[in-house]
Amino acid sequence: MEVVCLNSEPVFDEADEYEDQGGCMMGEHDDEIRETQSKKERPLPTVGLEFESFDETYDFYNIYAKELGFGIRVSNSWFRSKRKERYRAKLSCSSAGFKKKSEANHPRPETRTGCPAMIVIKLIDSKRWRIVEVKLEHNHPVNPEVKRFYKSHKKMILAAKKAQHTEPVKEVHTIKLYQTSIVDAGCNGNSKDDERDGINPVDHSKHLELREGDAYAVYNYFCRMKLTNPNFFYLMDLDDEGRLRNVFWADARSRAAYNYFSDTIVIDTSSLANKYEIPLIYFVGVNHHGQSVLLGCGFLGHESVEYFVWMFEAWLACMLGQHPKVIVTDQSKPLQIAVSKVFPQARHCYCLWHIIQRVPEKLGGLKGYEAIKRQLNKAVYDSLKIAEFESSWANMINQHGLVDNRWLQSLYEDRQQWVPVYLKDISFMGMIPIKENEGLSAFFDGYVHKHTSFKEFVDKYDLALQRKHMKEALGDLESTNSSLELKTKCNFELQLSKVYSKEIFKKFQSEVEGMYSCFNTKQVSVNGPIITYIVKERVEVGGGEKEVRYYEVLYETTQVEIRCICSLFNFKGYLCRHVLNVLNYNGVEEIPSQYILPRWNKDYKRKFLPDRDPSDVDVNNPVQWYNNLYSRVTQVVEEGAQSREHYEAALQGLEELLNKFSLVDDDLLQW
Repeated sequence: MEVVCLNSEPVFDEADEYEDQGGCMMGEHDDEIRETQSKKERPLPTVGLEFESFDETYDFYNIYAKELGFGIRVSNSWFRSKRKERYRAKLSCSSAGFKKKSEANHPRPETRTGCPAMIVIKLIDSKRWRIVEVKLEHNHPVNPEVKRFYKSHKKMILAAKKAQHTEPVKEVHTIKLYQTSIVDAGCNGNSKDDERDGINPVDHSKHLELREGDAYAVYNYFCRMKLTNPNFFYLMDLDDEGRLRNVFWADARSRAAYNYFSDTIVIDTSSLANKYEIPLIYFVGVNHHGQSVLLGCGFLGHESVEYFVWMFEAWLACMLGQHPKVIVTDQSKPLQIAVSKVFPQARHCYCLWHIIQRVPEKLGGLKGYEAIKRQLNKAVYDSLKIAEFESSWANMINQHGLVDNRWLQSLYEDRQQWVPVYLKDISFMGMIPIKENEGLSAFFDGYVHKHTSFKEFVDKYDLALQRKHMKEALGDLESTNSSLELKTKCNFELQLSKVYSKEIFKKFQSEVEGMYSCFNTKQVSVNGPIITYIVKERVEVGGGEKEVRYYEVLYETTQVEIRCICSLFNFKGYLCRHVLNVLNYNGVEEIPSQYILPRWNKDYKRKFLPDRDPSDVDVNNPVQWYNNLYSRVTQVVEEGAQSREHYEAALQGLEELLNKFSLVDDDLLQW
């Protein structure tokens, strides 16, 4: 057991109570305190840390709290009845819980927020106190630079002042902290698992490089948003020296959008890969118009597993623990490990477009580059079967002598996470390109460049979101009120023109038109109710040339289930021209309901029901009250904005509800 000694400010006198009743503003006291120990030696509060006494445990947590900018108090204690010996305690942030309602005429305003940050400590073998439970995240701002003073810090300052009037302090109080094997195996230590994975120990000094005014701009923005947007969520991650390591935030619209569009998520780290001044990381989904929608944002201090895990856990907490089904990221080992730790049940894939964008950089200097590029694209985009890809890839490697190319080796090793032919069983909702001429545009394109500062980004952030929201609102309006032009006499087109949003319908419409480039639909085998067809199609291959390709379609007649080898339905969310040809060949006049995804409906958000049972809401948790009510009221807003009549009905209903609240309050006062 390793002993780590931490020098700190003097400990409390034993007669002083450990209670925080609020805070006051600090004046010159800060200038009178001198740090006597490098903070780098202090670990974070972690399960498994042990101390020689209750006082030392309290002092350790109090010093940590002072450095981050919050106060603490003993919120609960357990005693053995006969000896009145404390054997367990809970040390909480001073904003934990809520004060009892006062019957005074002018009660003091509520200052607590129900903050969850705390540690639970337990007496071990009547000798030492061990931390057995830890929660570090706060639900309110904490900032050591804000001159707020808490009672739990008062005695440290008074003791230091007293020492100045007597004699110089040569030796300050020492905490003996026992670092057990529990800590060594935890997230704050260097575990053996990390060594096996080949991950370098995390450099805890990594933090966000902020210019003058950046920190104030970011913090001021968060405070302003929290006041005007109660469902705004943010978390800040500080190191032992109070420096900002990571930041995460999501506004109310992003949190509401996640309820609708949480199936497939892209985690965009292109700013990190391209070494932008702001280490921006953000979470993106796709809405019912096929438009990208923001689901959360962050600044990452260091590209390591620990930092990514913090960011993902912050995002997951913001979204109330609702996991996505599919996650798409850049190709990165730390990202891969972090995703597997935080989202173990999600399918994790690499973004094909980002990989292809690196081809000129990684292979541009090779002899025969143009030929290599053509063969690479053909293997990736044109392979309909795994054997085709393997053969094409091997030919490219052998023909150009690329066996020792490390980048291509890494791509091949990870092929099951980015090559389309391996991903046909995953629903991507159009979030990855599957054709050579398809591309992706980043959510903040036009708002962020290589030298955008933190302050500039915060200033542009609202503008970017407003324009995206306006684009979605216009899409809703056009889909609801505009008649969609039909280009064929096919009943499939007419059927979905009444269902899909305008943009998704246009994409499906191109597949209906593409039916006419297919020919010679032919039945090739029958296996019970499953019939196999081959559909031929003439496709352009570049330079105006065309070639005939063969697409295998499986059709199950009893359940009317159908699947094409191109797997467009999984990649894009609507049926391909080859399937439409087979359905038409068999006299099916309407697309089966299982192949009309509700998420593309023009009125999807109006009809959407939250995937949560109201009985699951904790009746004692105000945060859960808020989130459940917010998701329900969002439906009222979506429905109310459809027409003037809906608007007036929604407004009248809300006014009646507010009047009911007033009556309830009056009844409570009389009672």
